[in-house]
Amino acid sequence: MSFTNTPPQISIPIKGQDATFLVHQIYCVGRNYRKHMAEMGYKNTKQVPFVLFLKPPAAVVLNNQEVSIPKFTENFQHEVELVIVIGKEGKNITVKNALDFVYGYSVGIDLTCRDLQANAKMKGRPWTLAKSLQNSAPISDITRVENCGHLSEGKIQLRVNNTNRQKSNLKDMIRNVAEIISEISAYYTLYPGDLIFTGTPEGVGKLEKGDNIFAEIEGLQPLTISIS
Repeated sequence: MSFTNTPPQISIPIKGQDATFLVHQIYCVGRNYRKHMAEMGYKNTKQVPFVLFLKPPAAVVLNNQEVSIPKFTENFQHEVELVIVIGKEGKNITVKNALDFVYGYSVGIDLTCRDLQANAKMKGRPWTLAKSLQNSAPISDITRVENCGHLSEGKIQLRVNNTNRQKSNLKDMIRNVAEIISEISAYYTLYPGDLIFTGTPEGVGKLEKGDNIFAEIEGLQPLTISIS
């Protein structure tokens, strides 16, 4: 069979390998750190509904690249996150078996048009224009599970121009890696190449042209991007 079109293939380098990892789908979890929920104005943080949205593969930005602030936003913000990299197909995955589906992990940043998101919330509309943009998901090289193990705790932080903005610990996630995989797989079949952004801790903030961002998670390849 031949194809009439050749859409771009988006891939991410794998630490220590010449091969790259093709991206299939990007899932993003919201409201997964209680202190971030509080800073966003949510008062009841005890019972947290599962919040999920998507980004296109074209959202991927590789390490040491530049991201331009979209012209339609006046409040472009950073959200550092642990990214789960899925390595095999699964549906209705149990929490007990969920970690078997992980290929590796990365450091990611969910770049968000906060003003558009606030407007969408106020009108009861989806977050698509605020979150699901091209070049809105910078991500570091993938570290395979064999090299980093499964991550349940460890420092997660982000600096802008060498100033700390976000600093927390993965153990503060409301839903852990296995729980997130299990819950998403109840709705979607997960495939090799899927990425899951797991939510951001407190300290999100506005970015300006000329900013340099450094994001890291203990045990993973760090991520550096610049803003133009």
